[in-house]
Amino acid sequence: MRTDSPQTASPESPRKASPQTIAIWTVVALVCAAGWSVLALSRGEEVSAVWMVAAALGSYAIAYRFYSKFIAYKVLKVDKTRATPAERLDNGIDFHPTDRRVLLGHHFAAIAGAGPLVGPVLAAQMGYLPGTIWIIVGVIFAGAVQDMVVLFFSTRRDGRSLGQMAREEIGPFGGAAALLAAFAIMIILLGVLALVIVNALAQSPWGTFSIAMTIPIALLMGFYLRVLRPGRVSEVSLIGVALLLLALVAGRWVAESSWADTFTLAPSTLVIWLVAYGFVASILPVWMLLAPRDYLSTFMKIGTIALLAIGVIVSMPTLKMDPVTDFATRGDGPVFAGSLFPFVFITIACGALSGFHSLISSGTTPKMIQKETQVRMIGYGSMLMESSVAVMALIAASIIDPGLYFAMNAPAGVIGDTVQNASQVVGSWGYQISPEDLAAAAKNVEEASLLSRTGGAPTLAIGVSEIFSEVTGGSLRAFWYHFAIMFEALFILTALDAGTRVGRFMLQDTLGNLYKPFKNVSWKPGLVITSGIVCGLWGYFLWVGVHEPLGGINQLFPIFGISNQLLAAVALAVCTTLLVKSGRLKWAWITGIPLVWDATVTLTASWQKVFSSDPRVGFFKQRSVYQDGIDRGELIAPAKSMDDMHTIVTNSTVDGVLTAALALLIVIVIADATRVCVRHVRRPALSTLSESPYVESKIVAPAGLIPTKEEKEEARDAVGAAPGS
Repeated sequence: MRTDSPQTASPESPRKASPQTIAIWTVVALVCAAGWSVLALSRGEEVSAVWMVAAALGSYAIAYRFYSKFIAYKVLKVDKTRATPAERLDNGIDFHPTDRRVLLGHHFAAIAGAGPLVGPVLAAQMGYLPGTIWIIVGVIFAGAVQDMVVLFFSTRRDGRSLGQMAREEIGPFGGAAALLAAFAIMIILLGVLALVIVNALAQSPWGTFSIAMTIPIALLMGFYLRVLRPGRVSEVSLIGVALLLLALVAGRWVAESSWADTFTLAPSTLVIWLVAYGFVASILPVWMLLAPRDYLSTFMKIGTIALLAIGVIVSMPTLKMDPVTDFATRGDGPVFAGSLFPFVFITIACGALSGFHSLISSGTTPKMIQKETQVRMIGYGSMLMESSVAVMALIAASIIDPGLYFAMNAPAGVIGDTVQNASQVVGSWGYQISPEDLAAAAKNVEEASLLSRTGGAPTLAIGVSEIFSEVTGGSLRAFWYHFAIMFEALFILTALDAGTRVGRFMLQDTLGNLYKPFKNVSWKPGLVITSGIVCGLWGYFLWVGVHEPLGGINQLFPIFGISNQLLAAVALAVCTTLLVKSGRLKWAWITGIPLVWDATVTLTASWQKVFSSDPRVGFFKQRSVYQDGIDRGELIAPAKSMDDMHTIVTNSTVDGVLTAALALLIVIVIADATRVCVRHVRRPALSTLSESPYVESKIVAPAGLIPTKEEKEEARDAVGAAPGS
């Protein structure tokens, strides 16, 4: 059944490019090409981080201007006259037409969690060049495409979740596998996201206080826009940013006051608070906390990334990490084990391609978007913004002393807990740093120690403080370090609360197949029950990570990356199926090629994590080694007790079984999607689409951030035609 609108939007009328436009894009292309040439060809000489910024920003600009526009208008044929679910189903709780600027902030904040901050920092172990190539090329042709296409198809289907779309468009068998895989992967992702927050905020009263204050600030902004001054986005933005900066400054006062102990929380305590926060954020109306909080944090995120780019250009730091390290070929890196292929792609994850994004693009965002034409800016544009975050994270990790980098990111069981021991171990890897330098680095940022500060967040904070202190002076190094910690925690918290809500939607969709009231995502008993289940499940993985003897993030991030990329394979399979079934077969390569690459990389990584004979790589081999140690009554480092040994055995078993099960589910989804596509090509009459019927839109809103001349005229005409005008 086709449900096309009476008139379908076409690309903007082709106009002959002016000489000025041609000149501008020629300069952009030349700067971009120069950046790539320097990064690719430099060997042995010093390379400025400015060239990485040039290559990234130039590539993003060209991709957004040309490739995303081609997909939106030529392939998807976005229609500005068609009402979105936010307009048709507005209930003020989950469905609510939201200003594109606020929604851009929400969507970016929701997708830009730990991945673009942590993954590139960990991947710097392989050198800066492999990560740079994948982050930029991957986002242009895979990550941003996935986000935009999923958002478009979900908007056409009343904001249905990815799993539910798979069930309806692929079939009950493949759809059931997709539903189960997507939900399980979401739980793992949320647990690891929360673990990064715990690692960043544990024993840090400055960061904990500042982050806690963002919650009442967001509530104030929500009520301000909803009750006090509806529609006054500029006013509430100024108020929110001012209060956010005050919270950051006040965090230092609190850390130096008698209140410090109150906000100095142990990891276990933070776990409880985070689970409670996730539950409350999931059940409150979207306008009250989620949207304003994400919008608020977006100012800080975009502002910080922009300032970082400017700081890099002004200070011109040198990339101290090698372009490609020996760990890339040997596969025995201390940060994570495994060779460059496939693990650099798995580790970077969100910065280039993220399955988690598909859950947001088929979760909260399609229920809030005003116009179909905004999917390009919000879907493709937000992902480019996230990729820029990943580039900045990679730069931050690559400009600090490599010895400090490895001392911060290697587990305590490997380098020990003293600067003397850490210096010796890191030196054995070929990266020299003295105990005095390690102690001074911690003192400069007012931390007791920087050893084994795994998770990537502290490493990024050190890099940020290096860049900003070059511009503002070394006396502010500690301030910039804690500013960066708050910046990262905000990134992740906004993904955590949005992700919990999306997990609730997914569980309600699934349970709704068994008990119909759950289908109504705003049904209060259902949202409370499912929110509790989701928070309890990811809370388990968070608790396990906090108490993991091998280092929670070192043990869980590989399964995080694999799960994330497997979920991307599900999203790309659903998108490819929908392109074929909706009459866009000739354009199916747009998602089909990224699907083949992603499936190849991720299934290879899954096989190695399950069956590798190297205990540092294979979960089951790791389990076997520690189980043999238990049988012999022998402790194996880094375990310090038999309880630690049993914990490692249990966690390795769970991780191995999960990895194998998820890989099998994804193979089922891809195989079933392939079957549906082949059947449609052979017998199109057998295919049906679950697309919602066309309803004309009454909302007038621009497609992009800045209205065009035509859009301004359309808005004026709409105001003039309004009753009583």
